Amino acid sequence: MARRRVAALASQLLRGRRFPAPAPQRGPPRYLSSAAAAFAPLGRLKSPSFARPANPAPSPWGRFGGQKRGMFIQTQSTPNPQSLMFYPGKPVMEVGSSDFPNARTAMTSPLAKALFAIDGVTRVFFGSDFVTVTKSEETSWDYLKPEIFAAIMDFYSSGQPLFLDSSTAASMDTAINEDDSEIVAMIKELLETRIRPAVQDDGGDIEYRGFDPETGIVKLKMQGACSGCPSSSVTLKSGIENMLMHYVPEVKGVEQELDGDEEAELTGQME
Repeated sequence: MARRRVAALASQLLRGRRFPAPAPQRGPPRYLSSAAAAFAPLGRLKSPSFARPANPAPSPWGRFGGQKRGMFIQTQSTPNPQSLMFYPGKPVMEVGSSDFPNARTAMTSPLAKALFAIDGVTRVFFGSDFVTVTKSEETSWDYLKPEIFAAIMDFYSSGQPLFLDSSTAASMDTAINEDDSEIVAMIKELLETRIRPAVQDDGGDIEYRGFDPETGIVKLKMQGACSGCPSSSVTLKSGIENMLMHYVPEVKGVEQELDGDEEAELTGQME
C-alpha cells in the first residue's frame, strides 16, 4: 500500500511541475561558427591568372599560309603500294580522266605541275573525285603526304582551272564515233560501263588504243595506280581480257601498250 501511494504521489508531482522553456539561441551554432572561422582564409584566395606565354609555339597551320582552310582530304590505299588516292571532297574531273606519266606532260595542269614539284612524285592521275599520286620506291609517304595535302589545298584555294587548255581536259577514248564498227562500239561500251568504274576504284584507269580485227587483239593503256602496279598484268588478263572475250567473241586477247618514255623506263628497270 505504501509503495502505491508513493508512486501515485510522484506521478501527481511530475504532472503538475512546469519546466522552464529553453532560452532562444542567438547566432549560428557553435560548431558552425568554428567551421566558418576555420575556412575563412580560403575565401580570400584568388584563382591564379593564366596569361599567354610571351612567345607562343607556332601554329601547324602556319606552313599553309596561316589559314585554317575548310577542306578535309582523305586518302585511300591502292593495290600498288607506290600509289595513293587523295579525295579532296570536291569534284576533280567533270568528264573522263587524265593521266600524267611524267613532269613534262603536267605542264598543261597547274595542280599536276605543283604535285610534280614535290621531290619523289613520279606520276599523277586525275579521276572524277580523286587524285592518285605515285611515288618513287625510296620516298616515304610520311614525308610526301603533308606536301601533297598542301599542294591540293593551295590549288583549290587559288581558284585556278584544272587545265590551262580546255581542249586537253578529258580523254574521250571510249566515245563511240560514227565510223566505228559494231565490234569496236561494243568494246568501247564495255570499257566505259563495266571495266572503267572497277579500275577507277583502285585509283587508276584504262585508255582504249585500238582493235585489230585480223588478230582480234585489243590495245589498252593502263593509267594512274594501275600503271606499274604488280597486279596490273593480272587485272589486264584475268579481268579485262576475260570480260571482253566473253561478251565480244571476236576479241582474242588484250595487250598493254606503252608510250616511249614508259618503254624506256621499263627497259631500264629490267636491266
